[in-house]
Amino acid sequence: MKRIFAIAALLGNAGCAYMQELDAPSAAAGQAECVILLHGLMRTSRSLVEMEKSLTGAGYLVVNDSYPSRSAEIDVLASDSIPPAVDKCRSQGAQRISFVTHSLGGILVRQYLSTHELEELGRVVMLGPPNHGSELVDSLGNLPGMEKVYGPALRQLGTDDASVPRQLGPAEFEVGIIIGQTAGLLSGVLPGEDDGTVTVESARLEDMTDFLVMDSGHTFVMNNNEAIRQTLFFLANGSFNRDTND
Repeated sequence: MKRIFAIAALLGNAGCAYMQELDAPSAAAGQAECVILLHGLMRTSRSLVEMEKSLTGAGYLVVNDSYPSRSAEIDVLASDSIPPAVDKCRSQGAQRISFVTHSLGGILVRQYLSTHELEELGRVVMLGPPNHGSELVDSLGNLPGMEKVYGPALRQLGTDDASVPRQLGPAEFEVGIIIGQTAGLLSGVLPGEDDGTVTVESARLEDMTDFLVMDSGHTFVMNNNEAIRQTLFFLANGSFNRDTND
C-alpha cells in the first residue's frame, strides 16, 4: 500500500506553480490556431491551467477539458476525449489544431492520430510522454489494488507485449518532446536517466521533430517556466529554442 501511495504522489493531482512573465512567441497573425491540452493519468485540466494561461496570452485559442483517465483503456479514452475537443476548436473557427500533452495525454494523441486524419493538424508538444512505456509500470503495476486506483489504462503503459505506446509506431506529424531528468522517489526502479516516472530513452519517438531534456520532475513539468517557454517556441517555430541568450 505504501508503494501505491508513493506512485500517487508522483502521478497524482498537483497545485499550479507560480509563473513568471515569459518572453515567448505568439500565435501566427491572421490564422486562428487552437491548442488542445491533454493531462496525464490521475490528473485533471487544473494541472494545465498555467500552460493554458500562457497559451491564451500568446494568442492561441485553447481547449483544456478534463477527461476520466481512470475509466477506460487508452483507445476508448482517445476516442472519447479528443473528437469533442476538436469540435470545440472548429466551432471557434480554428484553421490549425495543435496539441500540448502531459504523460498519458501524449499517448492518447498518438492513438487518435494512428486511426484518424486531422486535416487542420498543426504541431504537437509532449511533456514526459512514456512513448515506449514505463518500467515503473512493469515493476509495480501488478501490485494489489493498482488497477482499482489507476484504472485499466495503467497496465497498457508498461514495456511488455501489452504496451500500447510500443505498438503505435513512429511520429507522422511534427512533434517536440520535453522530458525531465530529475530523479524521483522511485527512480531506482528505472534504468538510466529519468524524471521519476519515465526514462529519457522511453520518451524518445522515432521520426520526432525535436527533443529536449531539462531539469524537471515528471509531476510538475507542465508548470515549469522553461518547459512552458519552450512549448510556445516549438508551436510557433517547429523547433525548441537552444539560444541561451533568449
